Amino acid sequence: MNNFIQEQNRIYQMNDNNDVIAEVTFPAISDNVVNVNHTFVDDSLRGQGIAGKLMEATVATLREQNKKAQLTCTYAITWFEKHPENADVVA
Repeated sequence: MNNFIQEQNRIYQMNDNNDVIAEVTFPAISDNVVNVNHTFVDDSLRGQGIAGKLMEATVATLREQNKKAQLTCTYAITWFEKHPENADVVA
């Protein structure tokens, strides 16, 4: 279970010290399009699939908001290539 915090154009997780330990950002380009431009996972969480879970949460958010994503984050580009079932949210 991940305790992701959702804000507009950002999904993240903090540790007990209130440090950001996982994050994806997707600022708006237009009313209907965002740019998935940054994914970060702290070394302490590596290998647990957290970045993928951030992408899944991003996809769910974009679908809920009826938005599309441009991908400039290299992790996001690779993740979407490996998960073609989510191509409907890619601009």
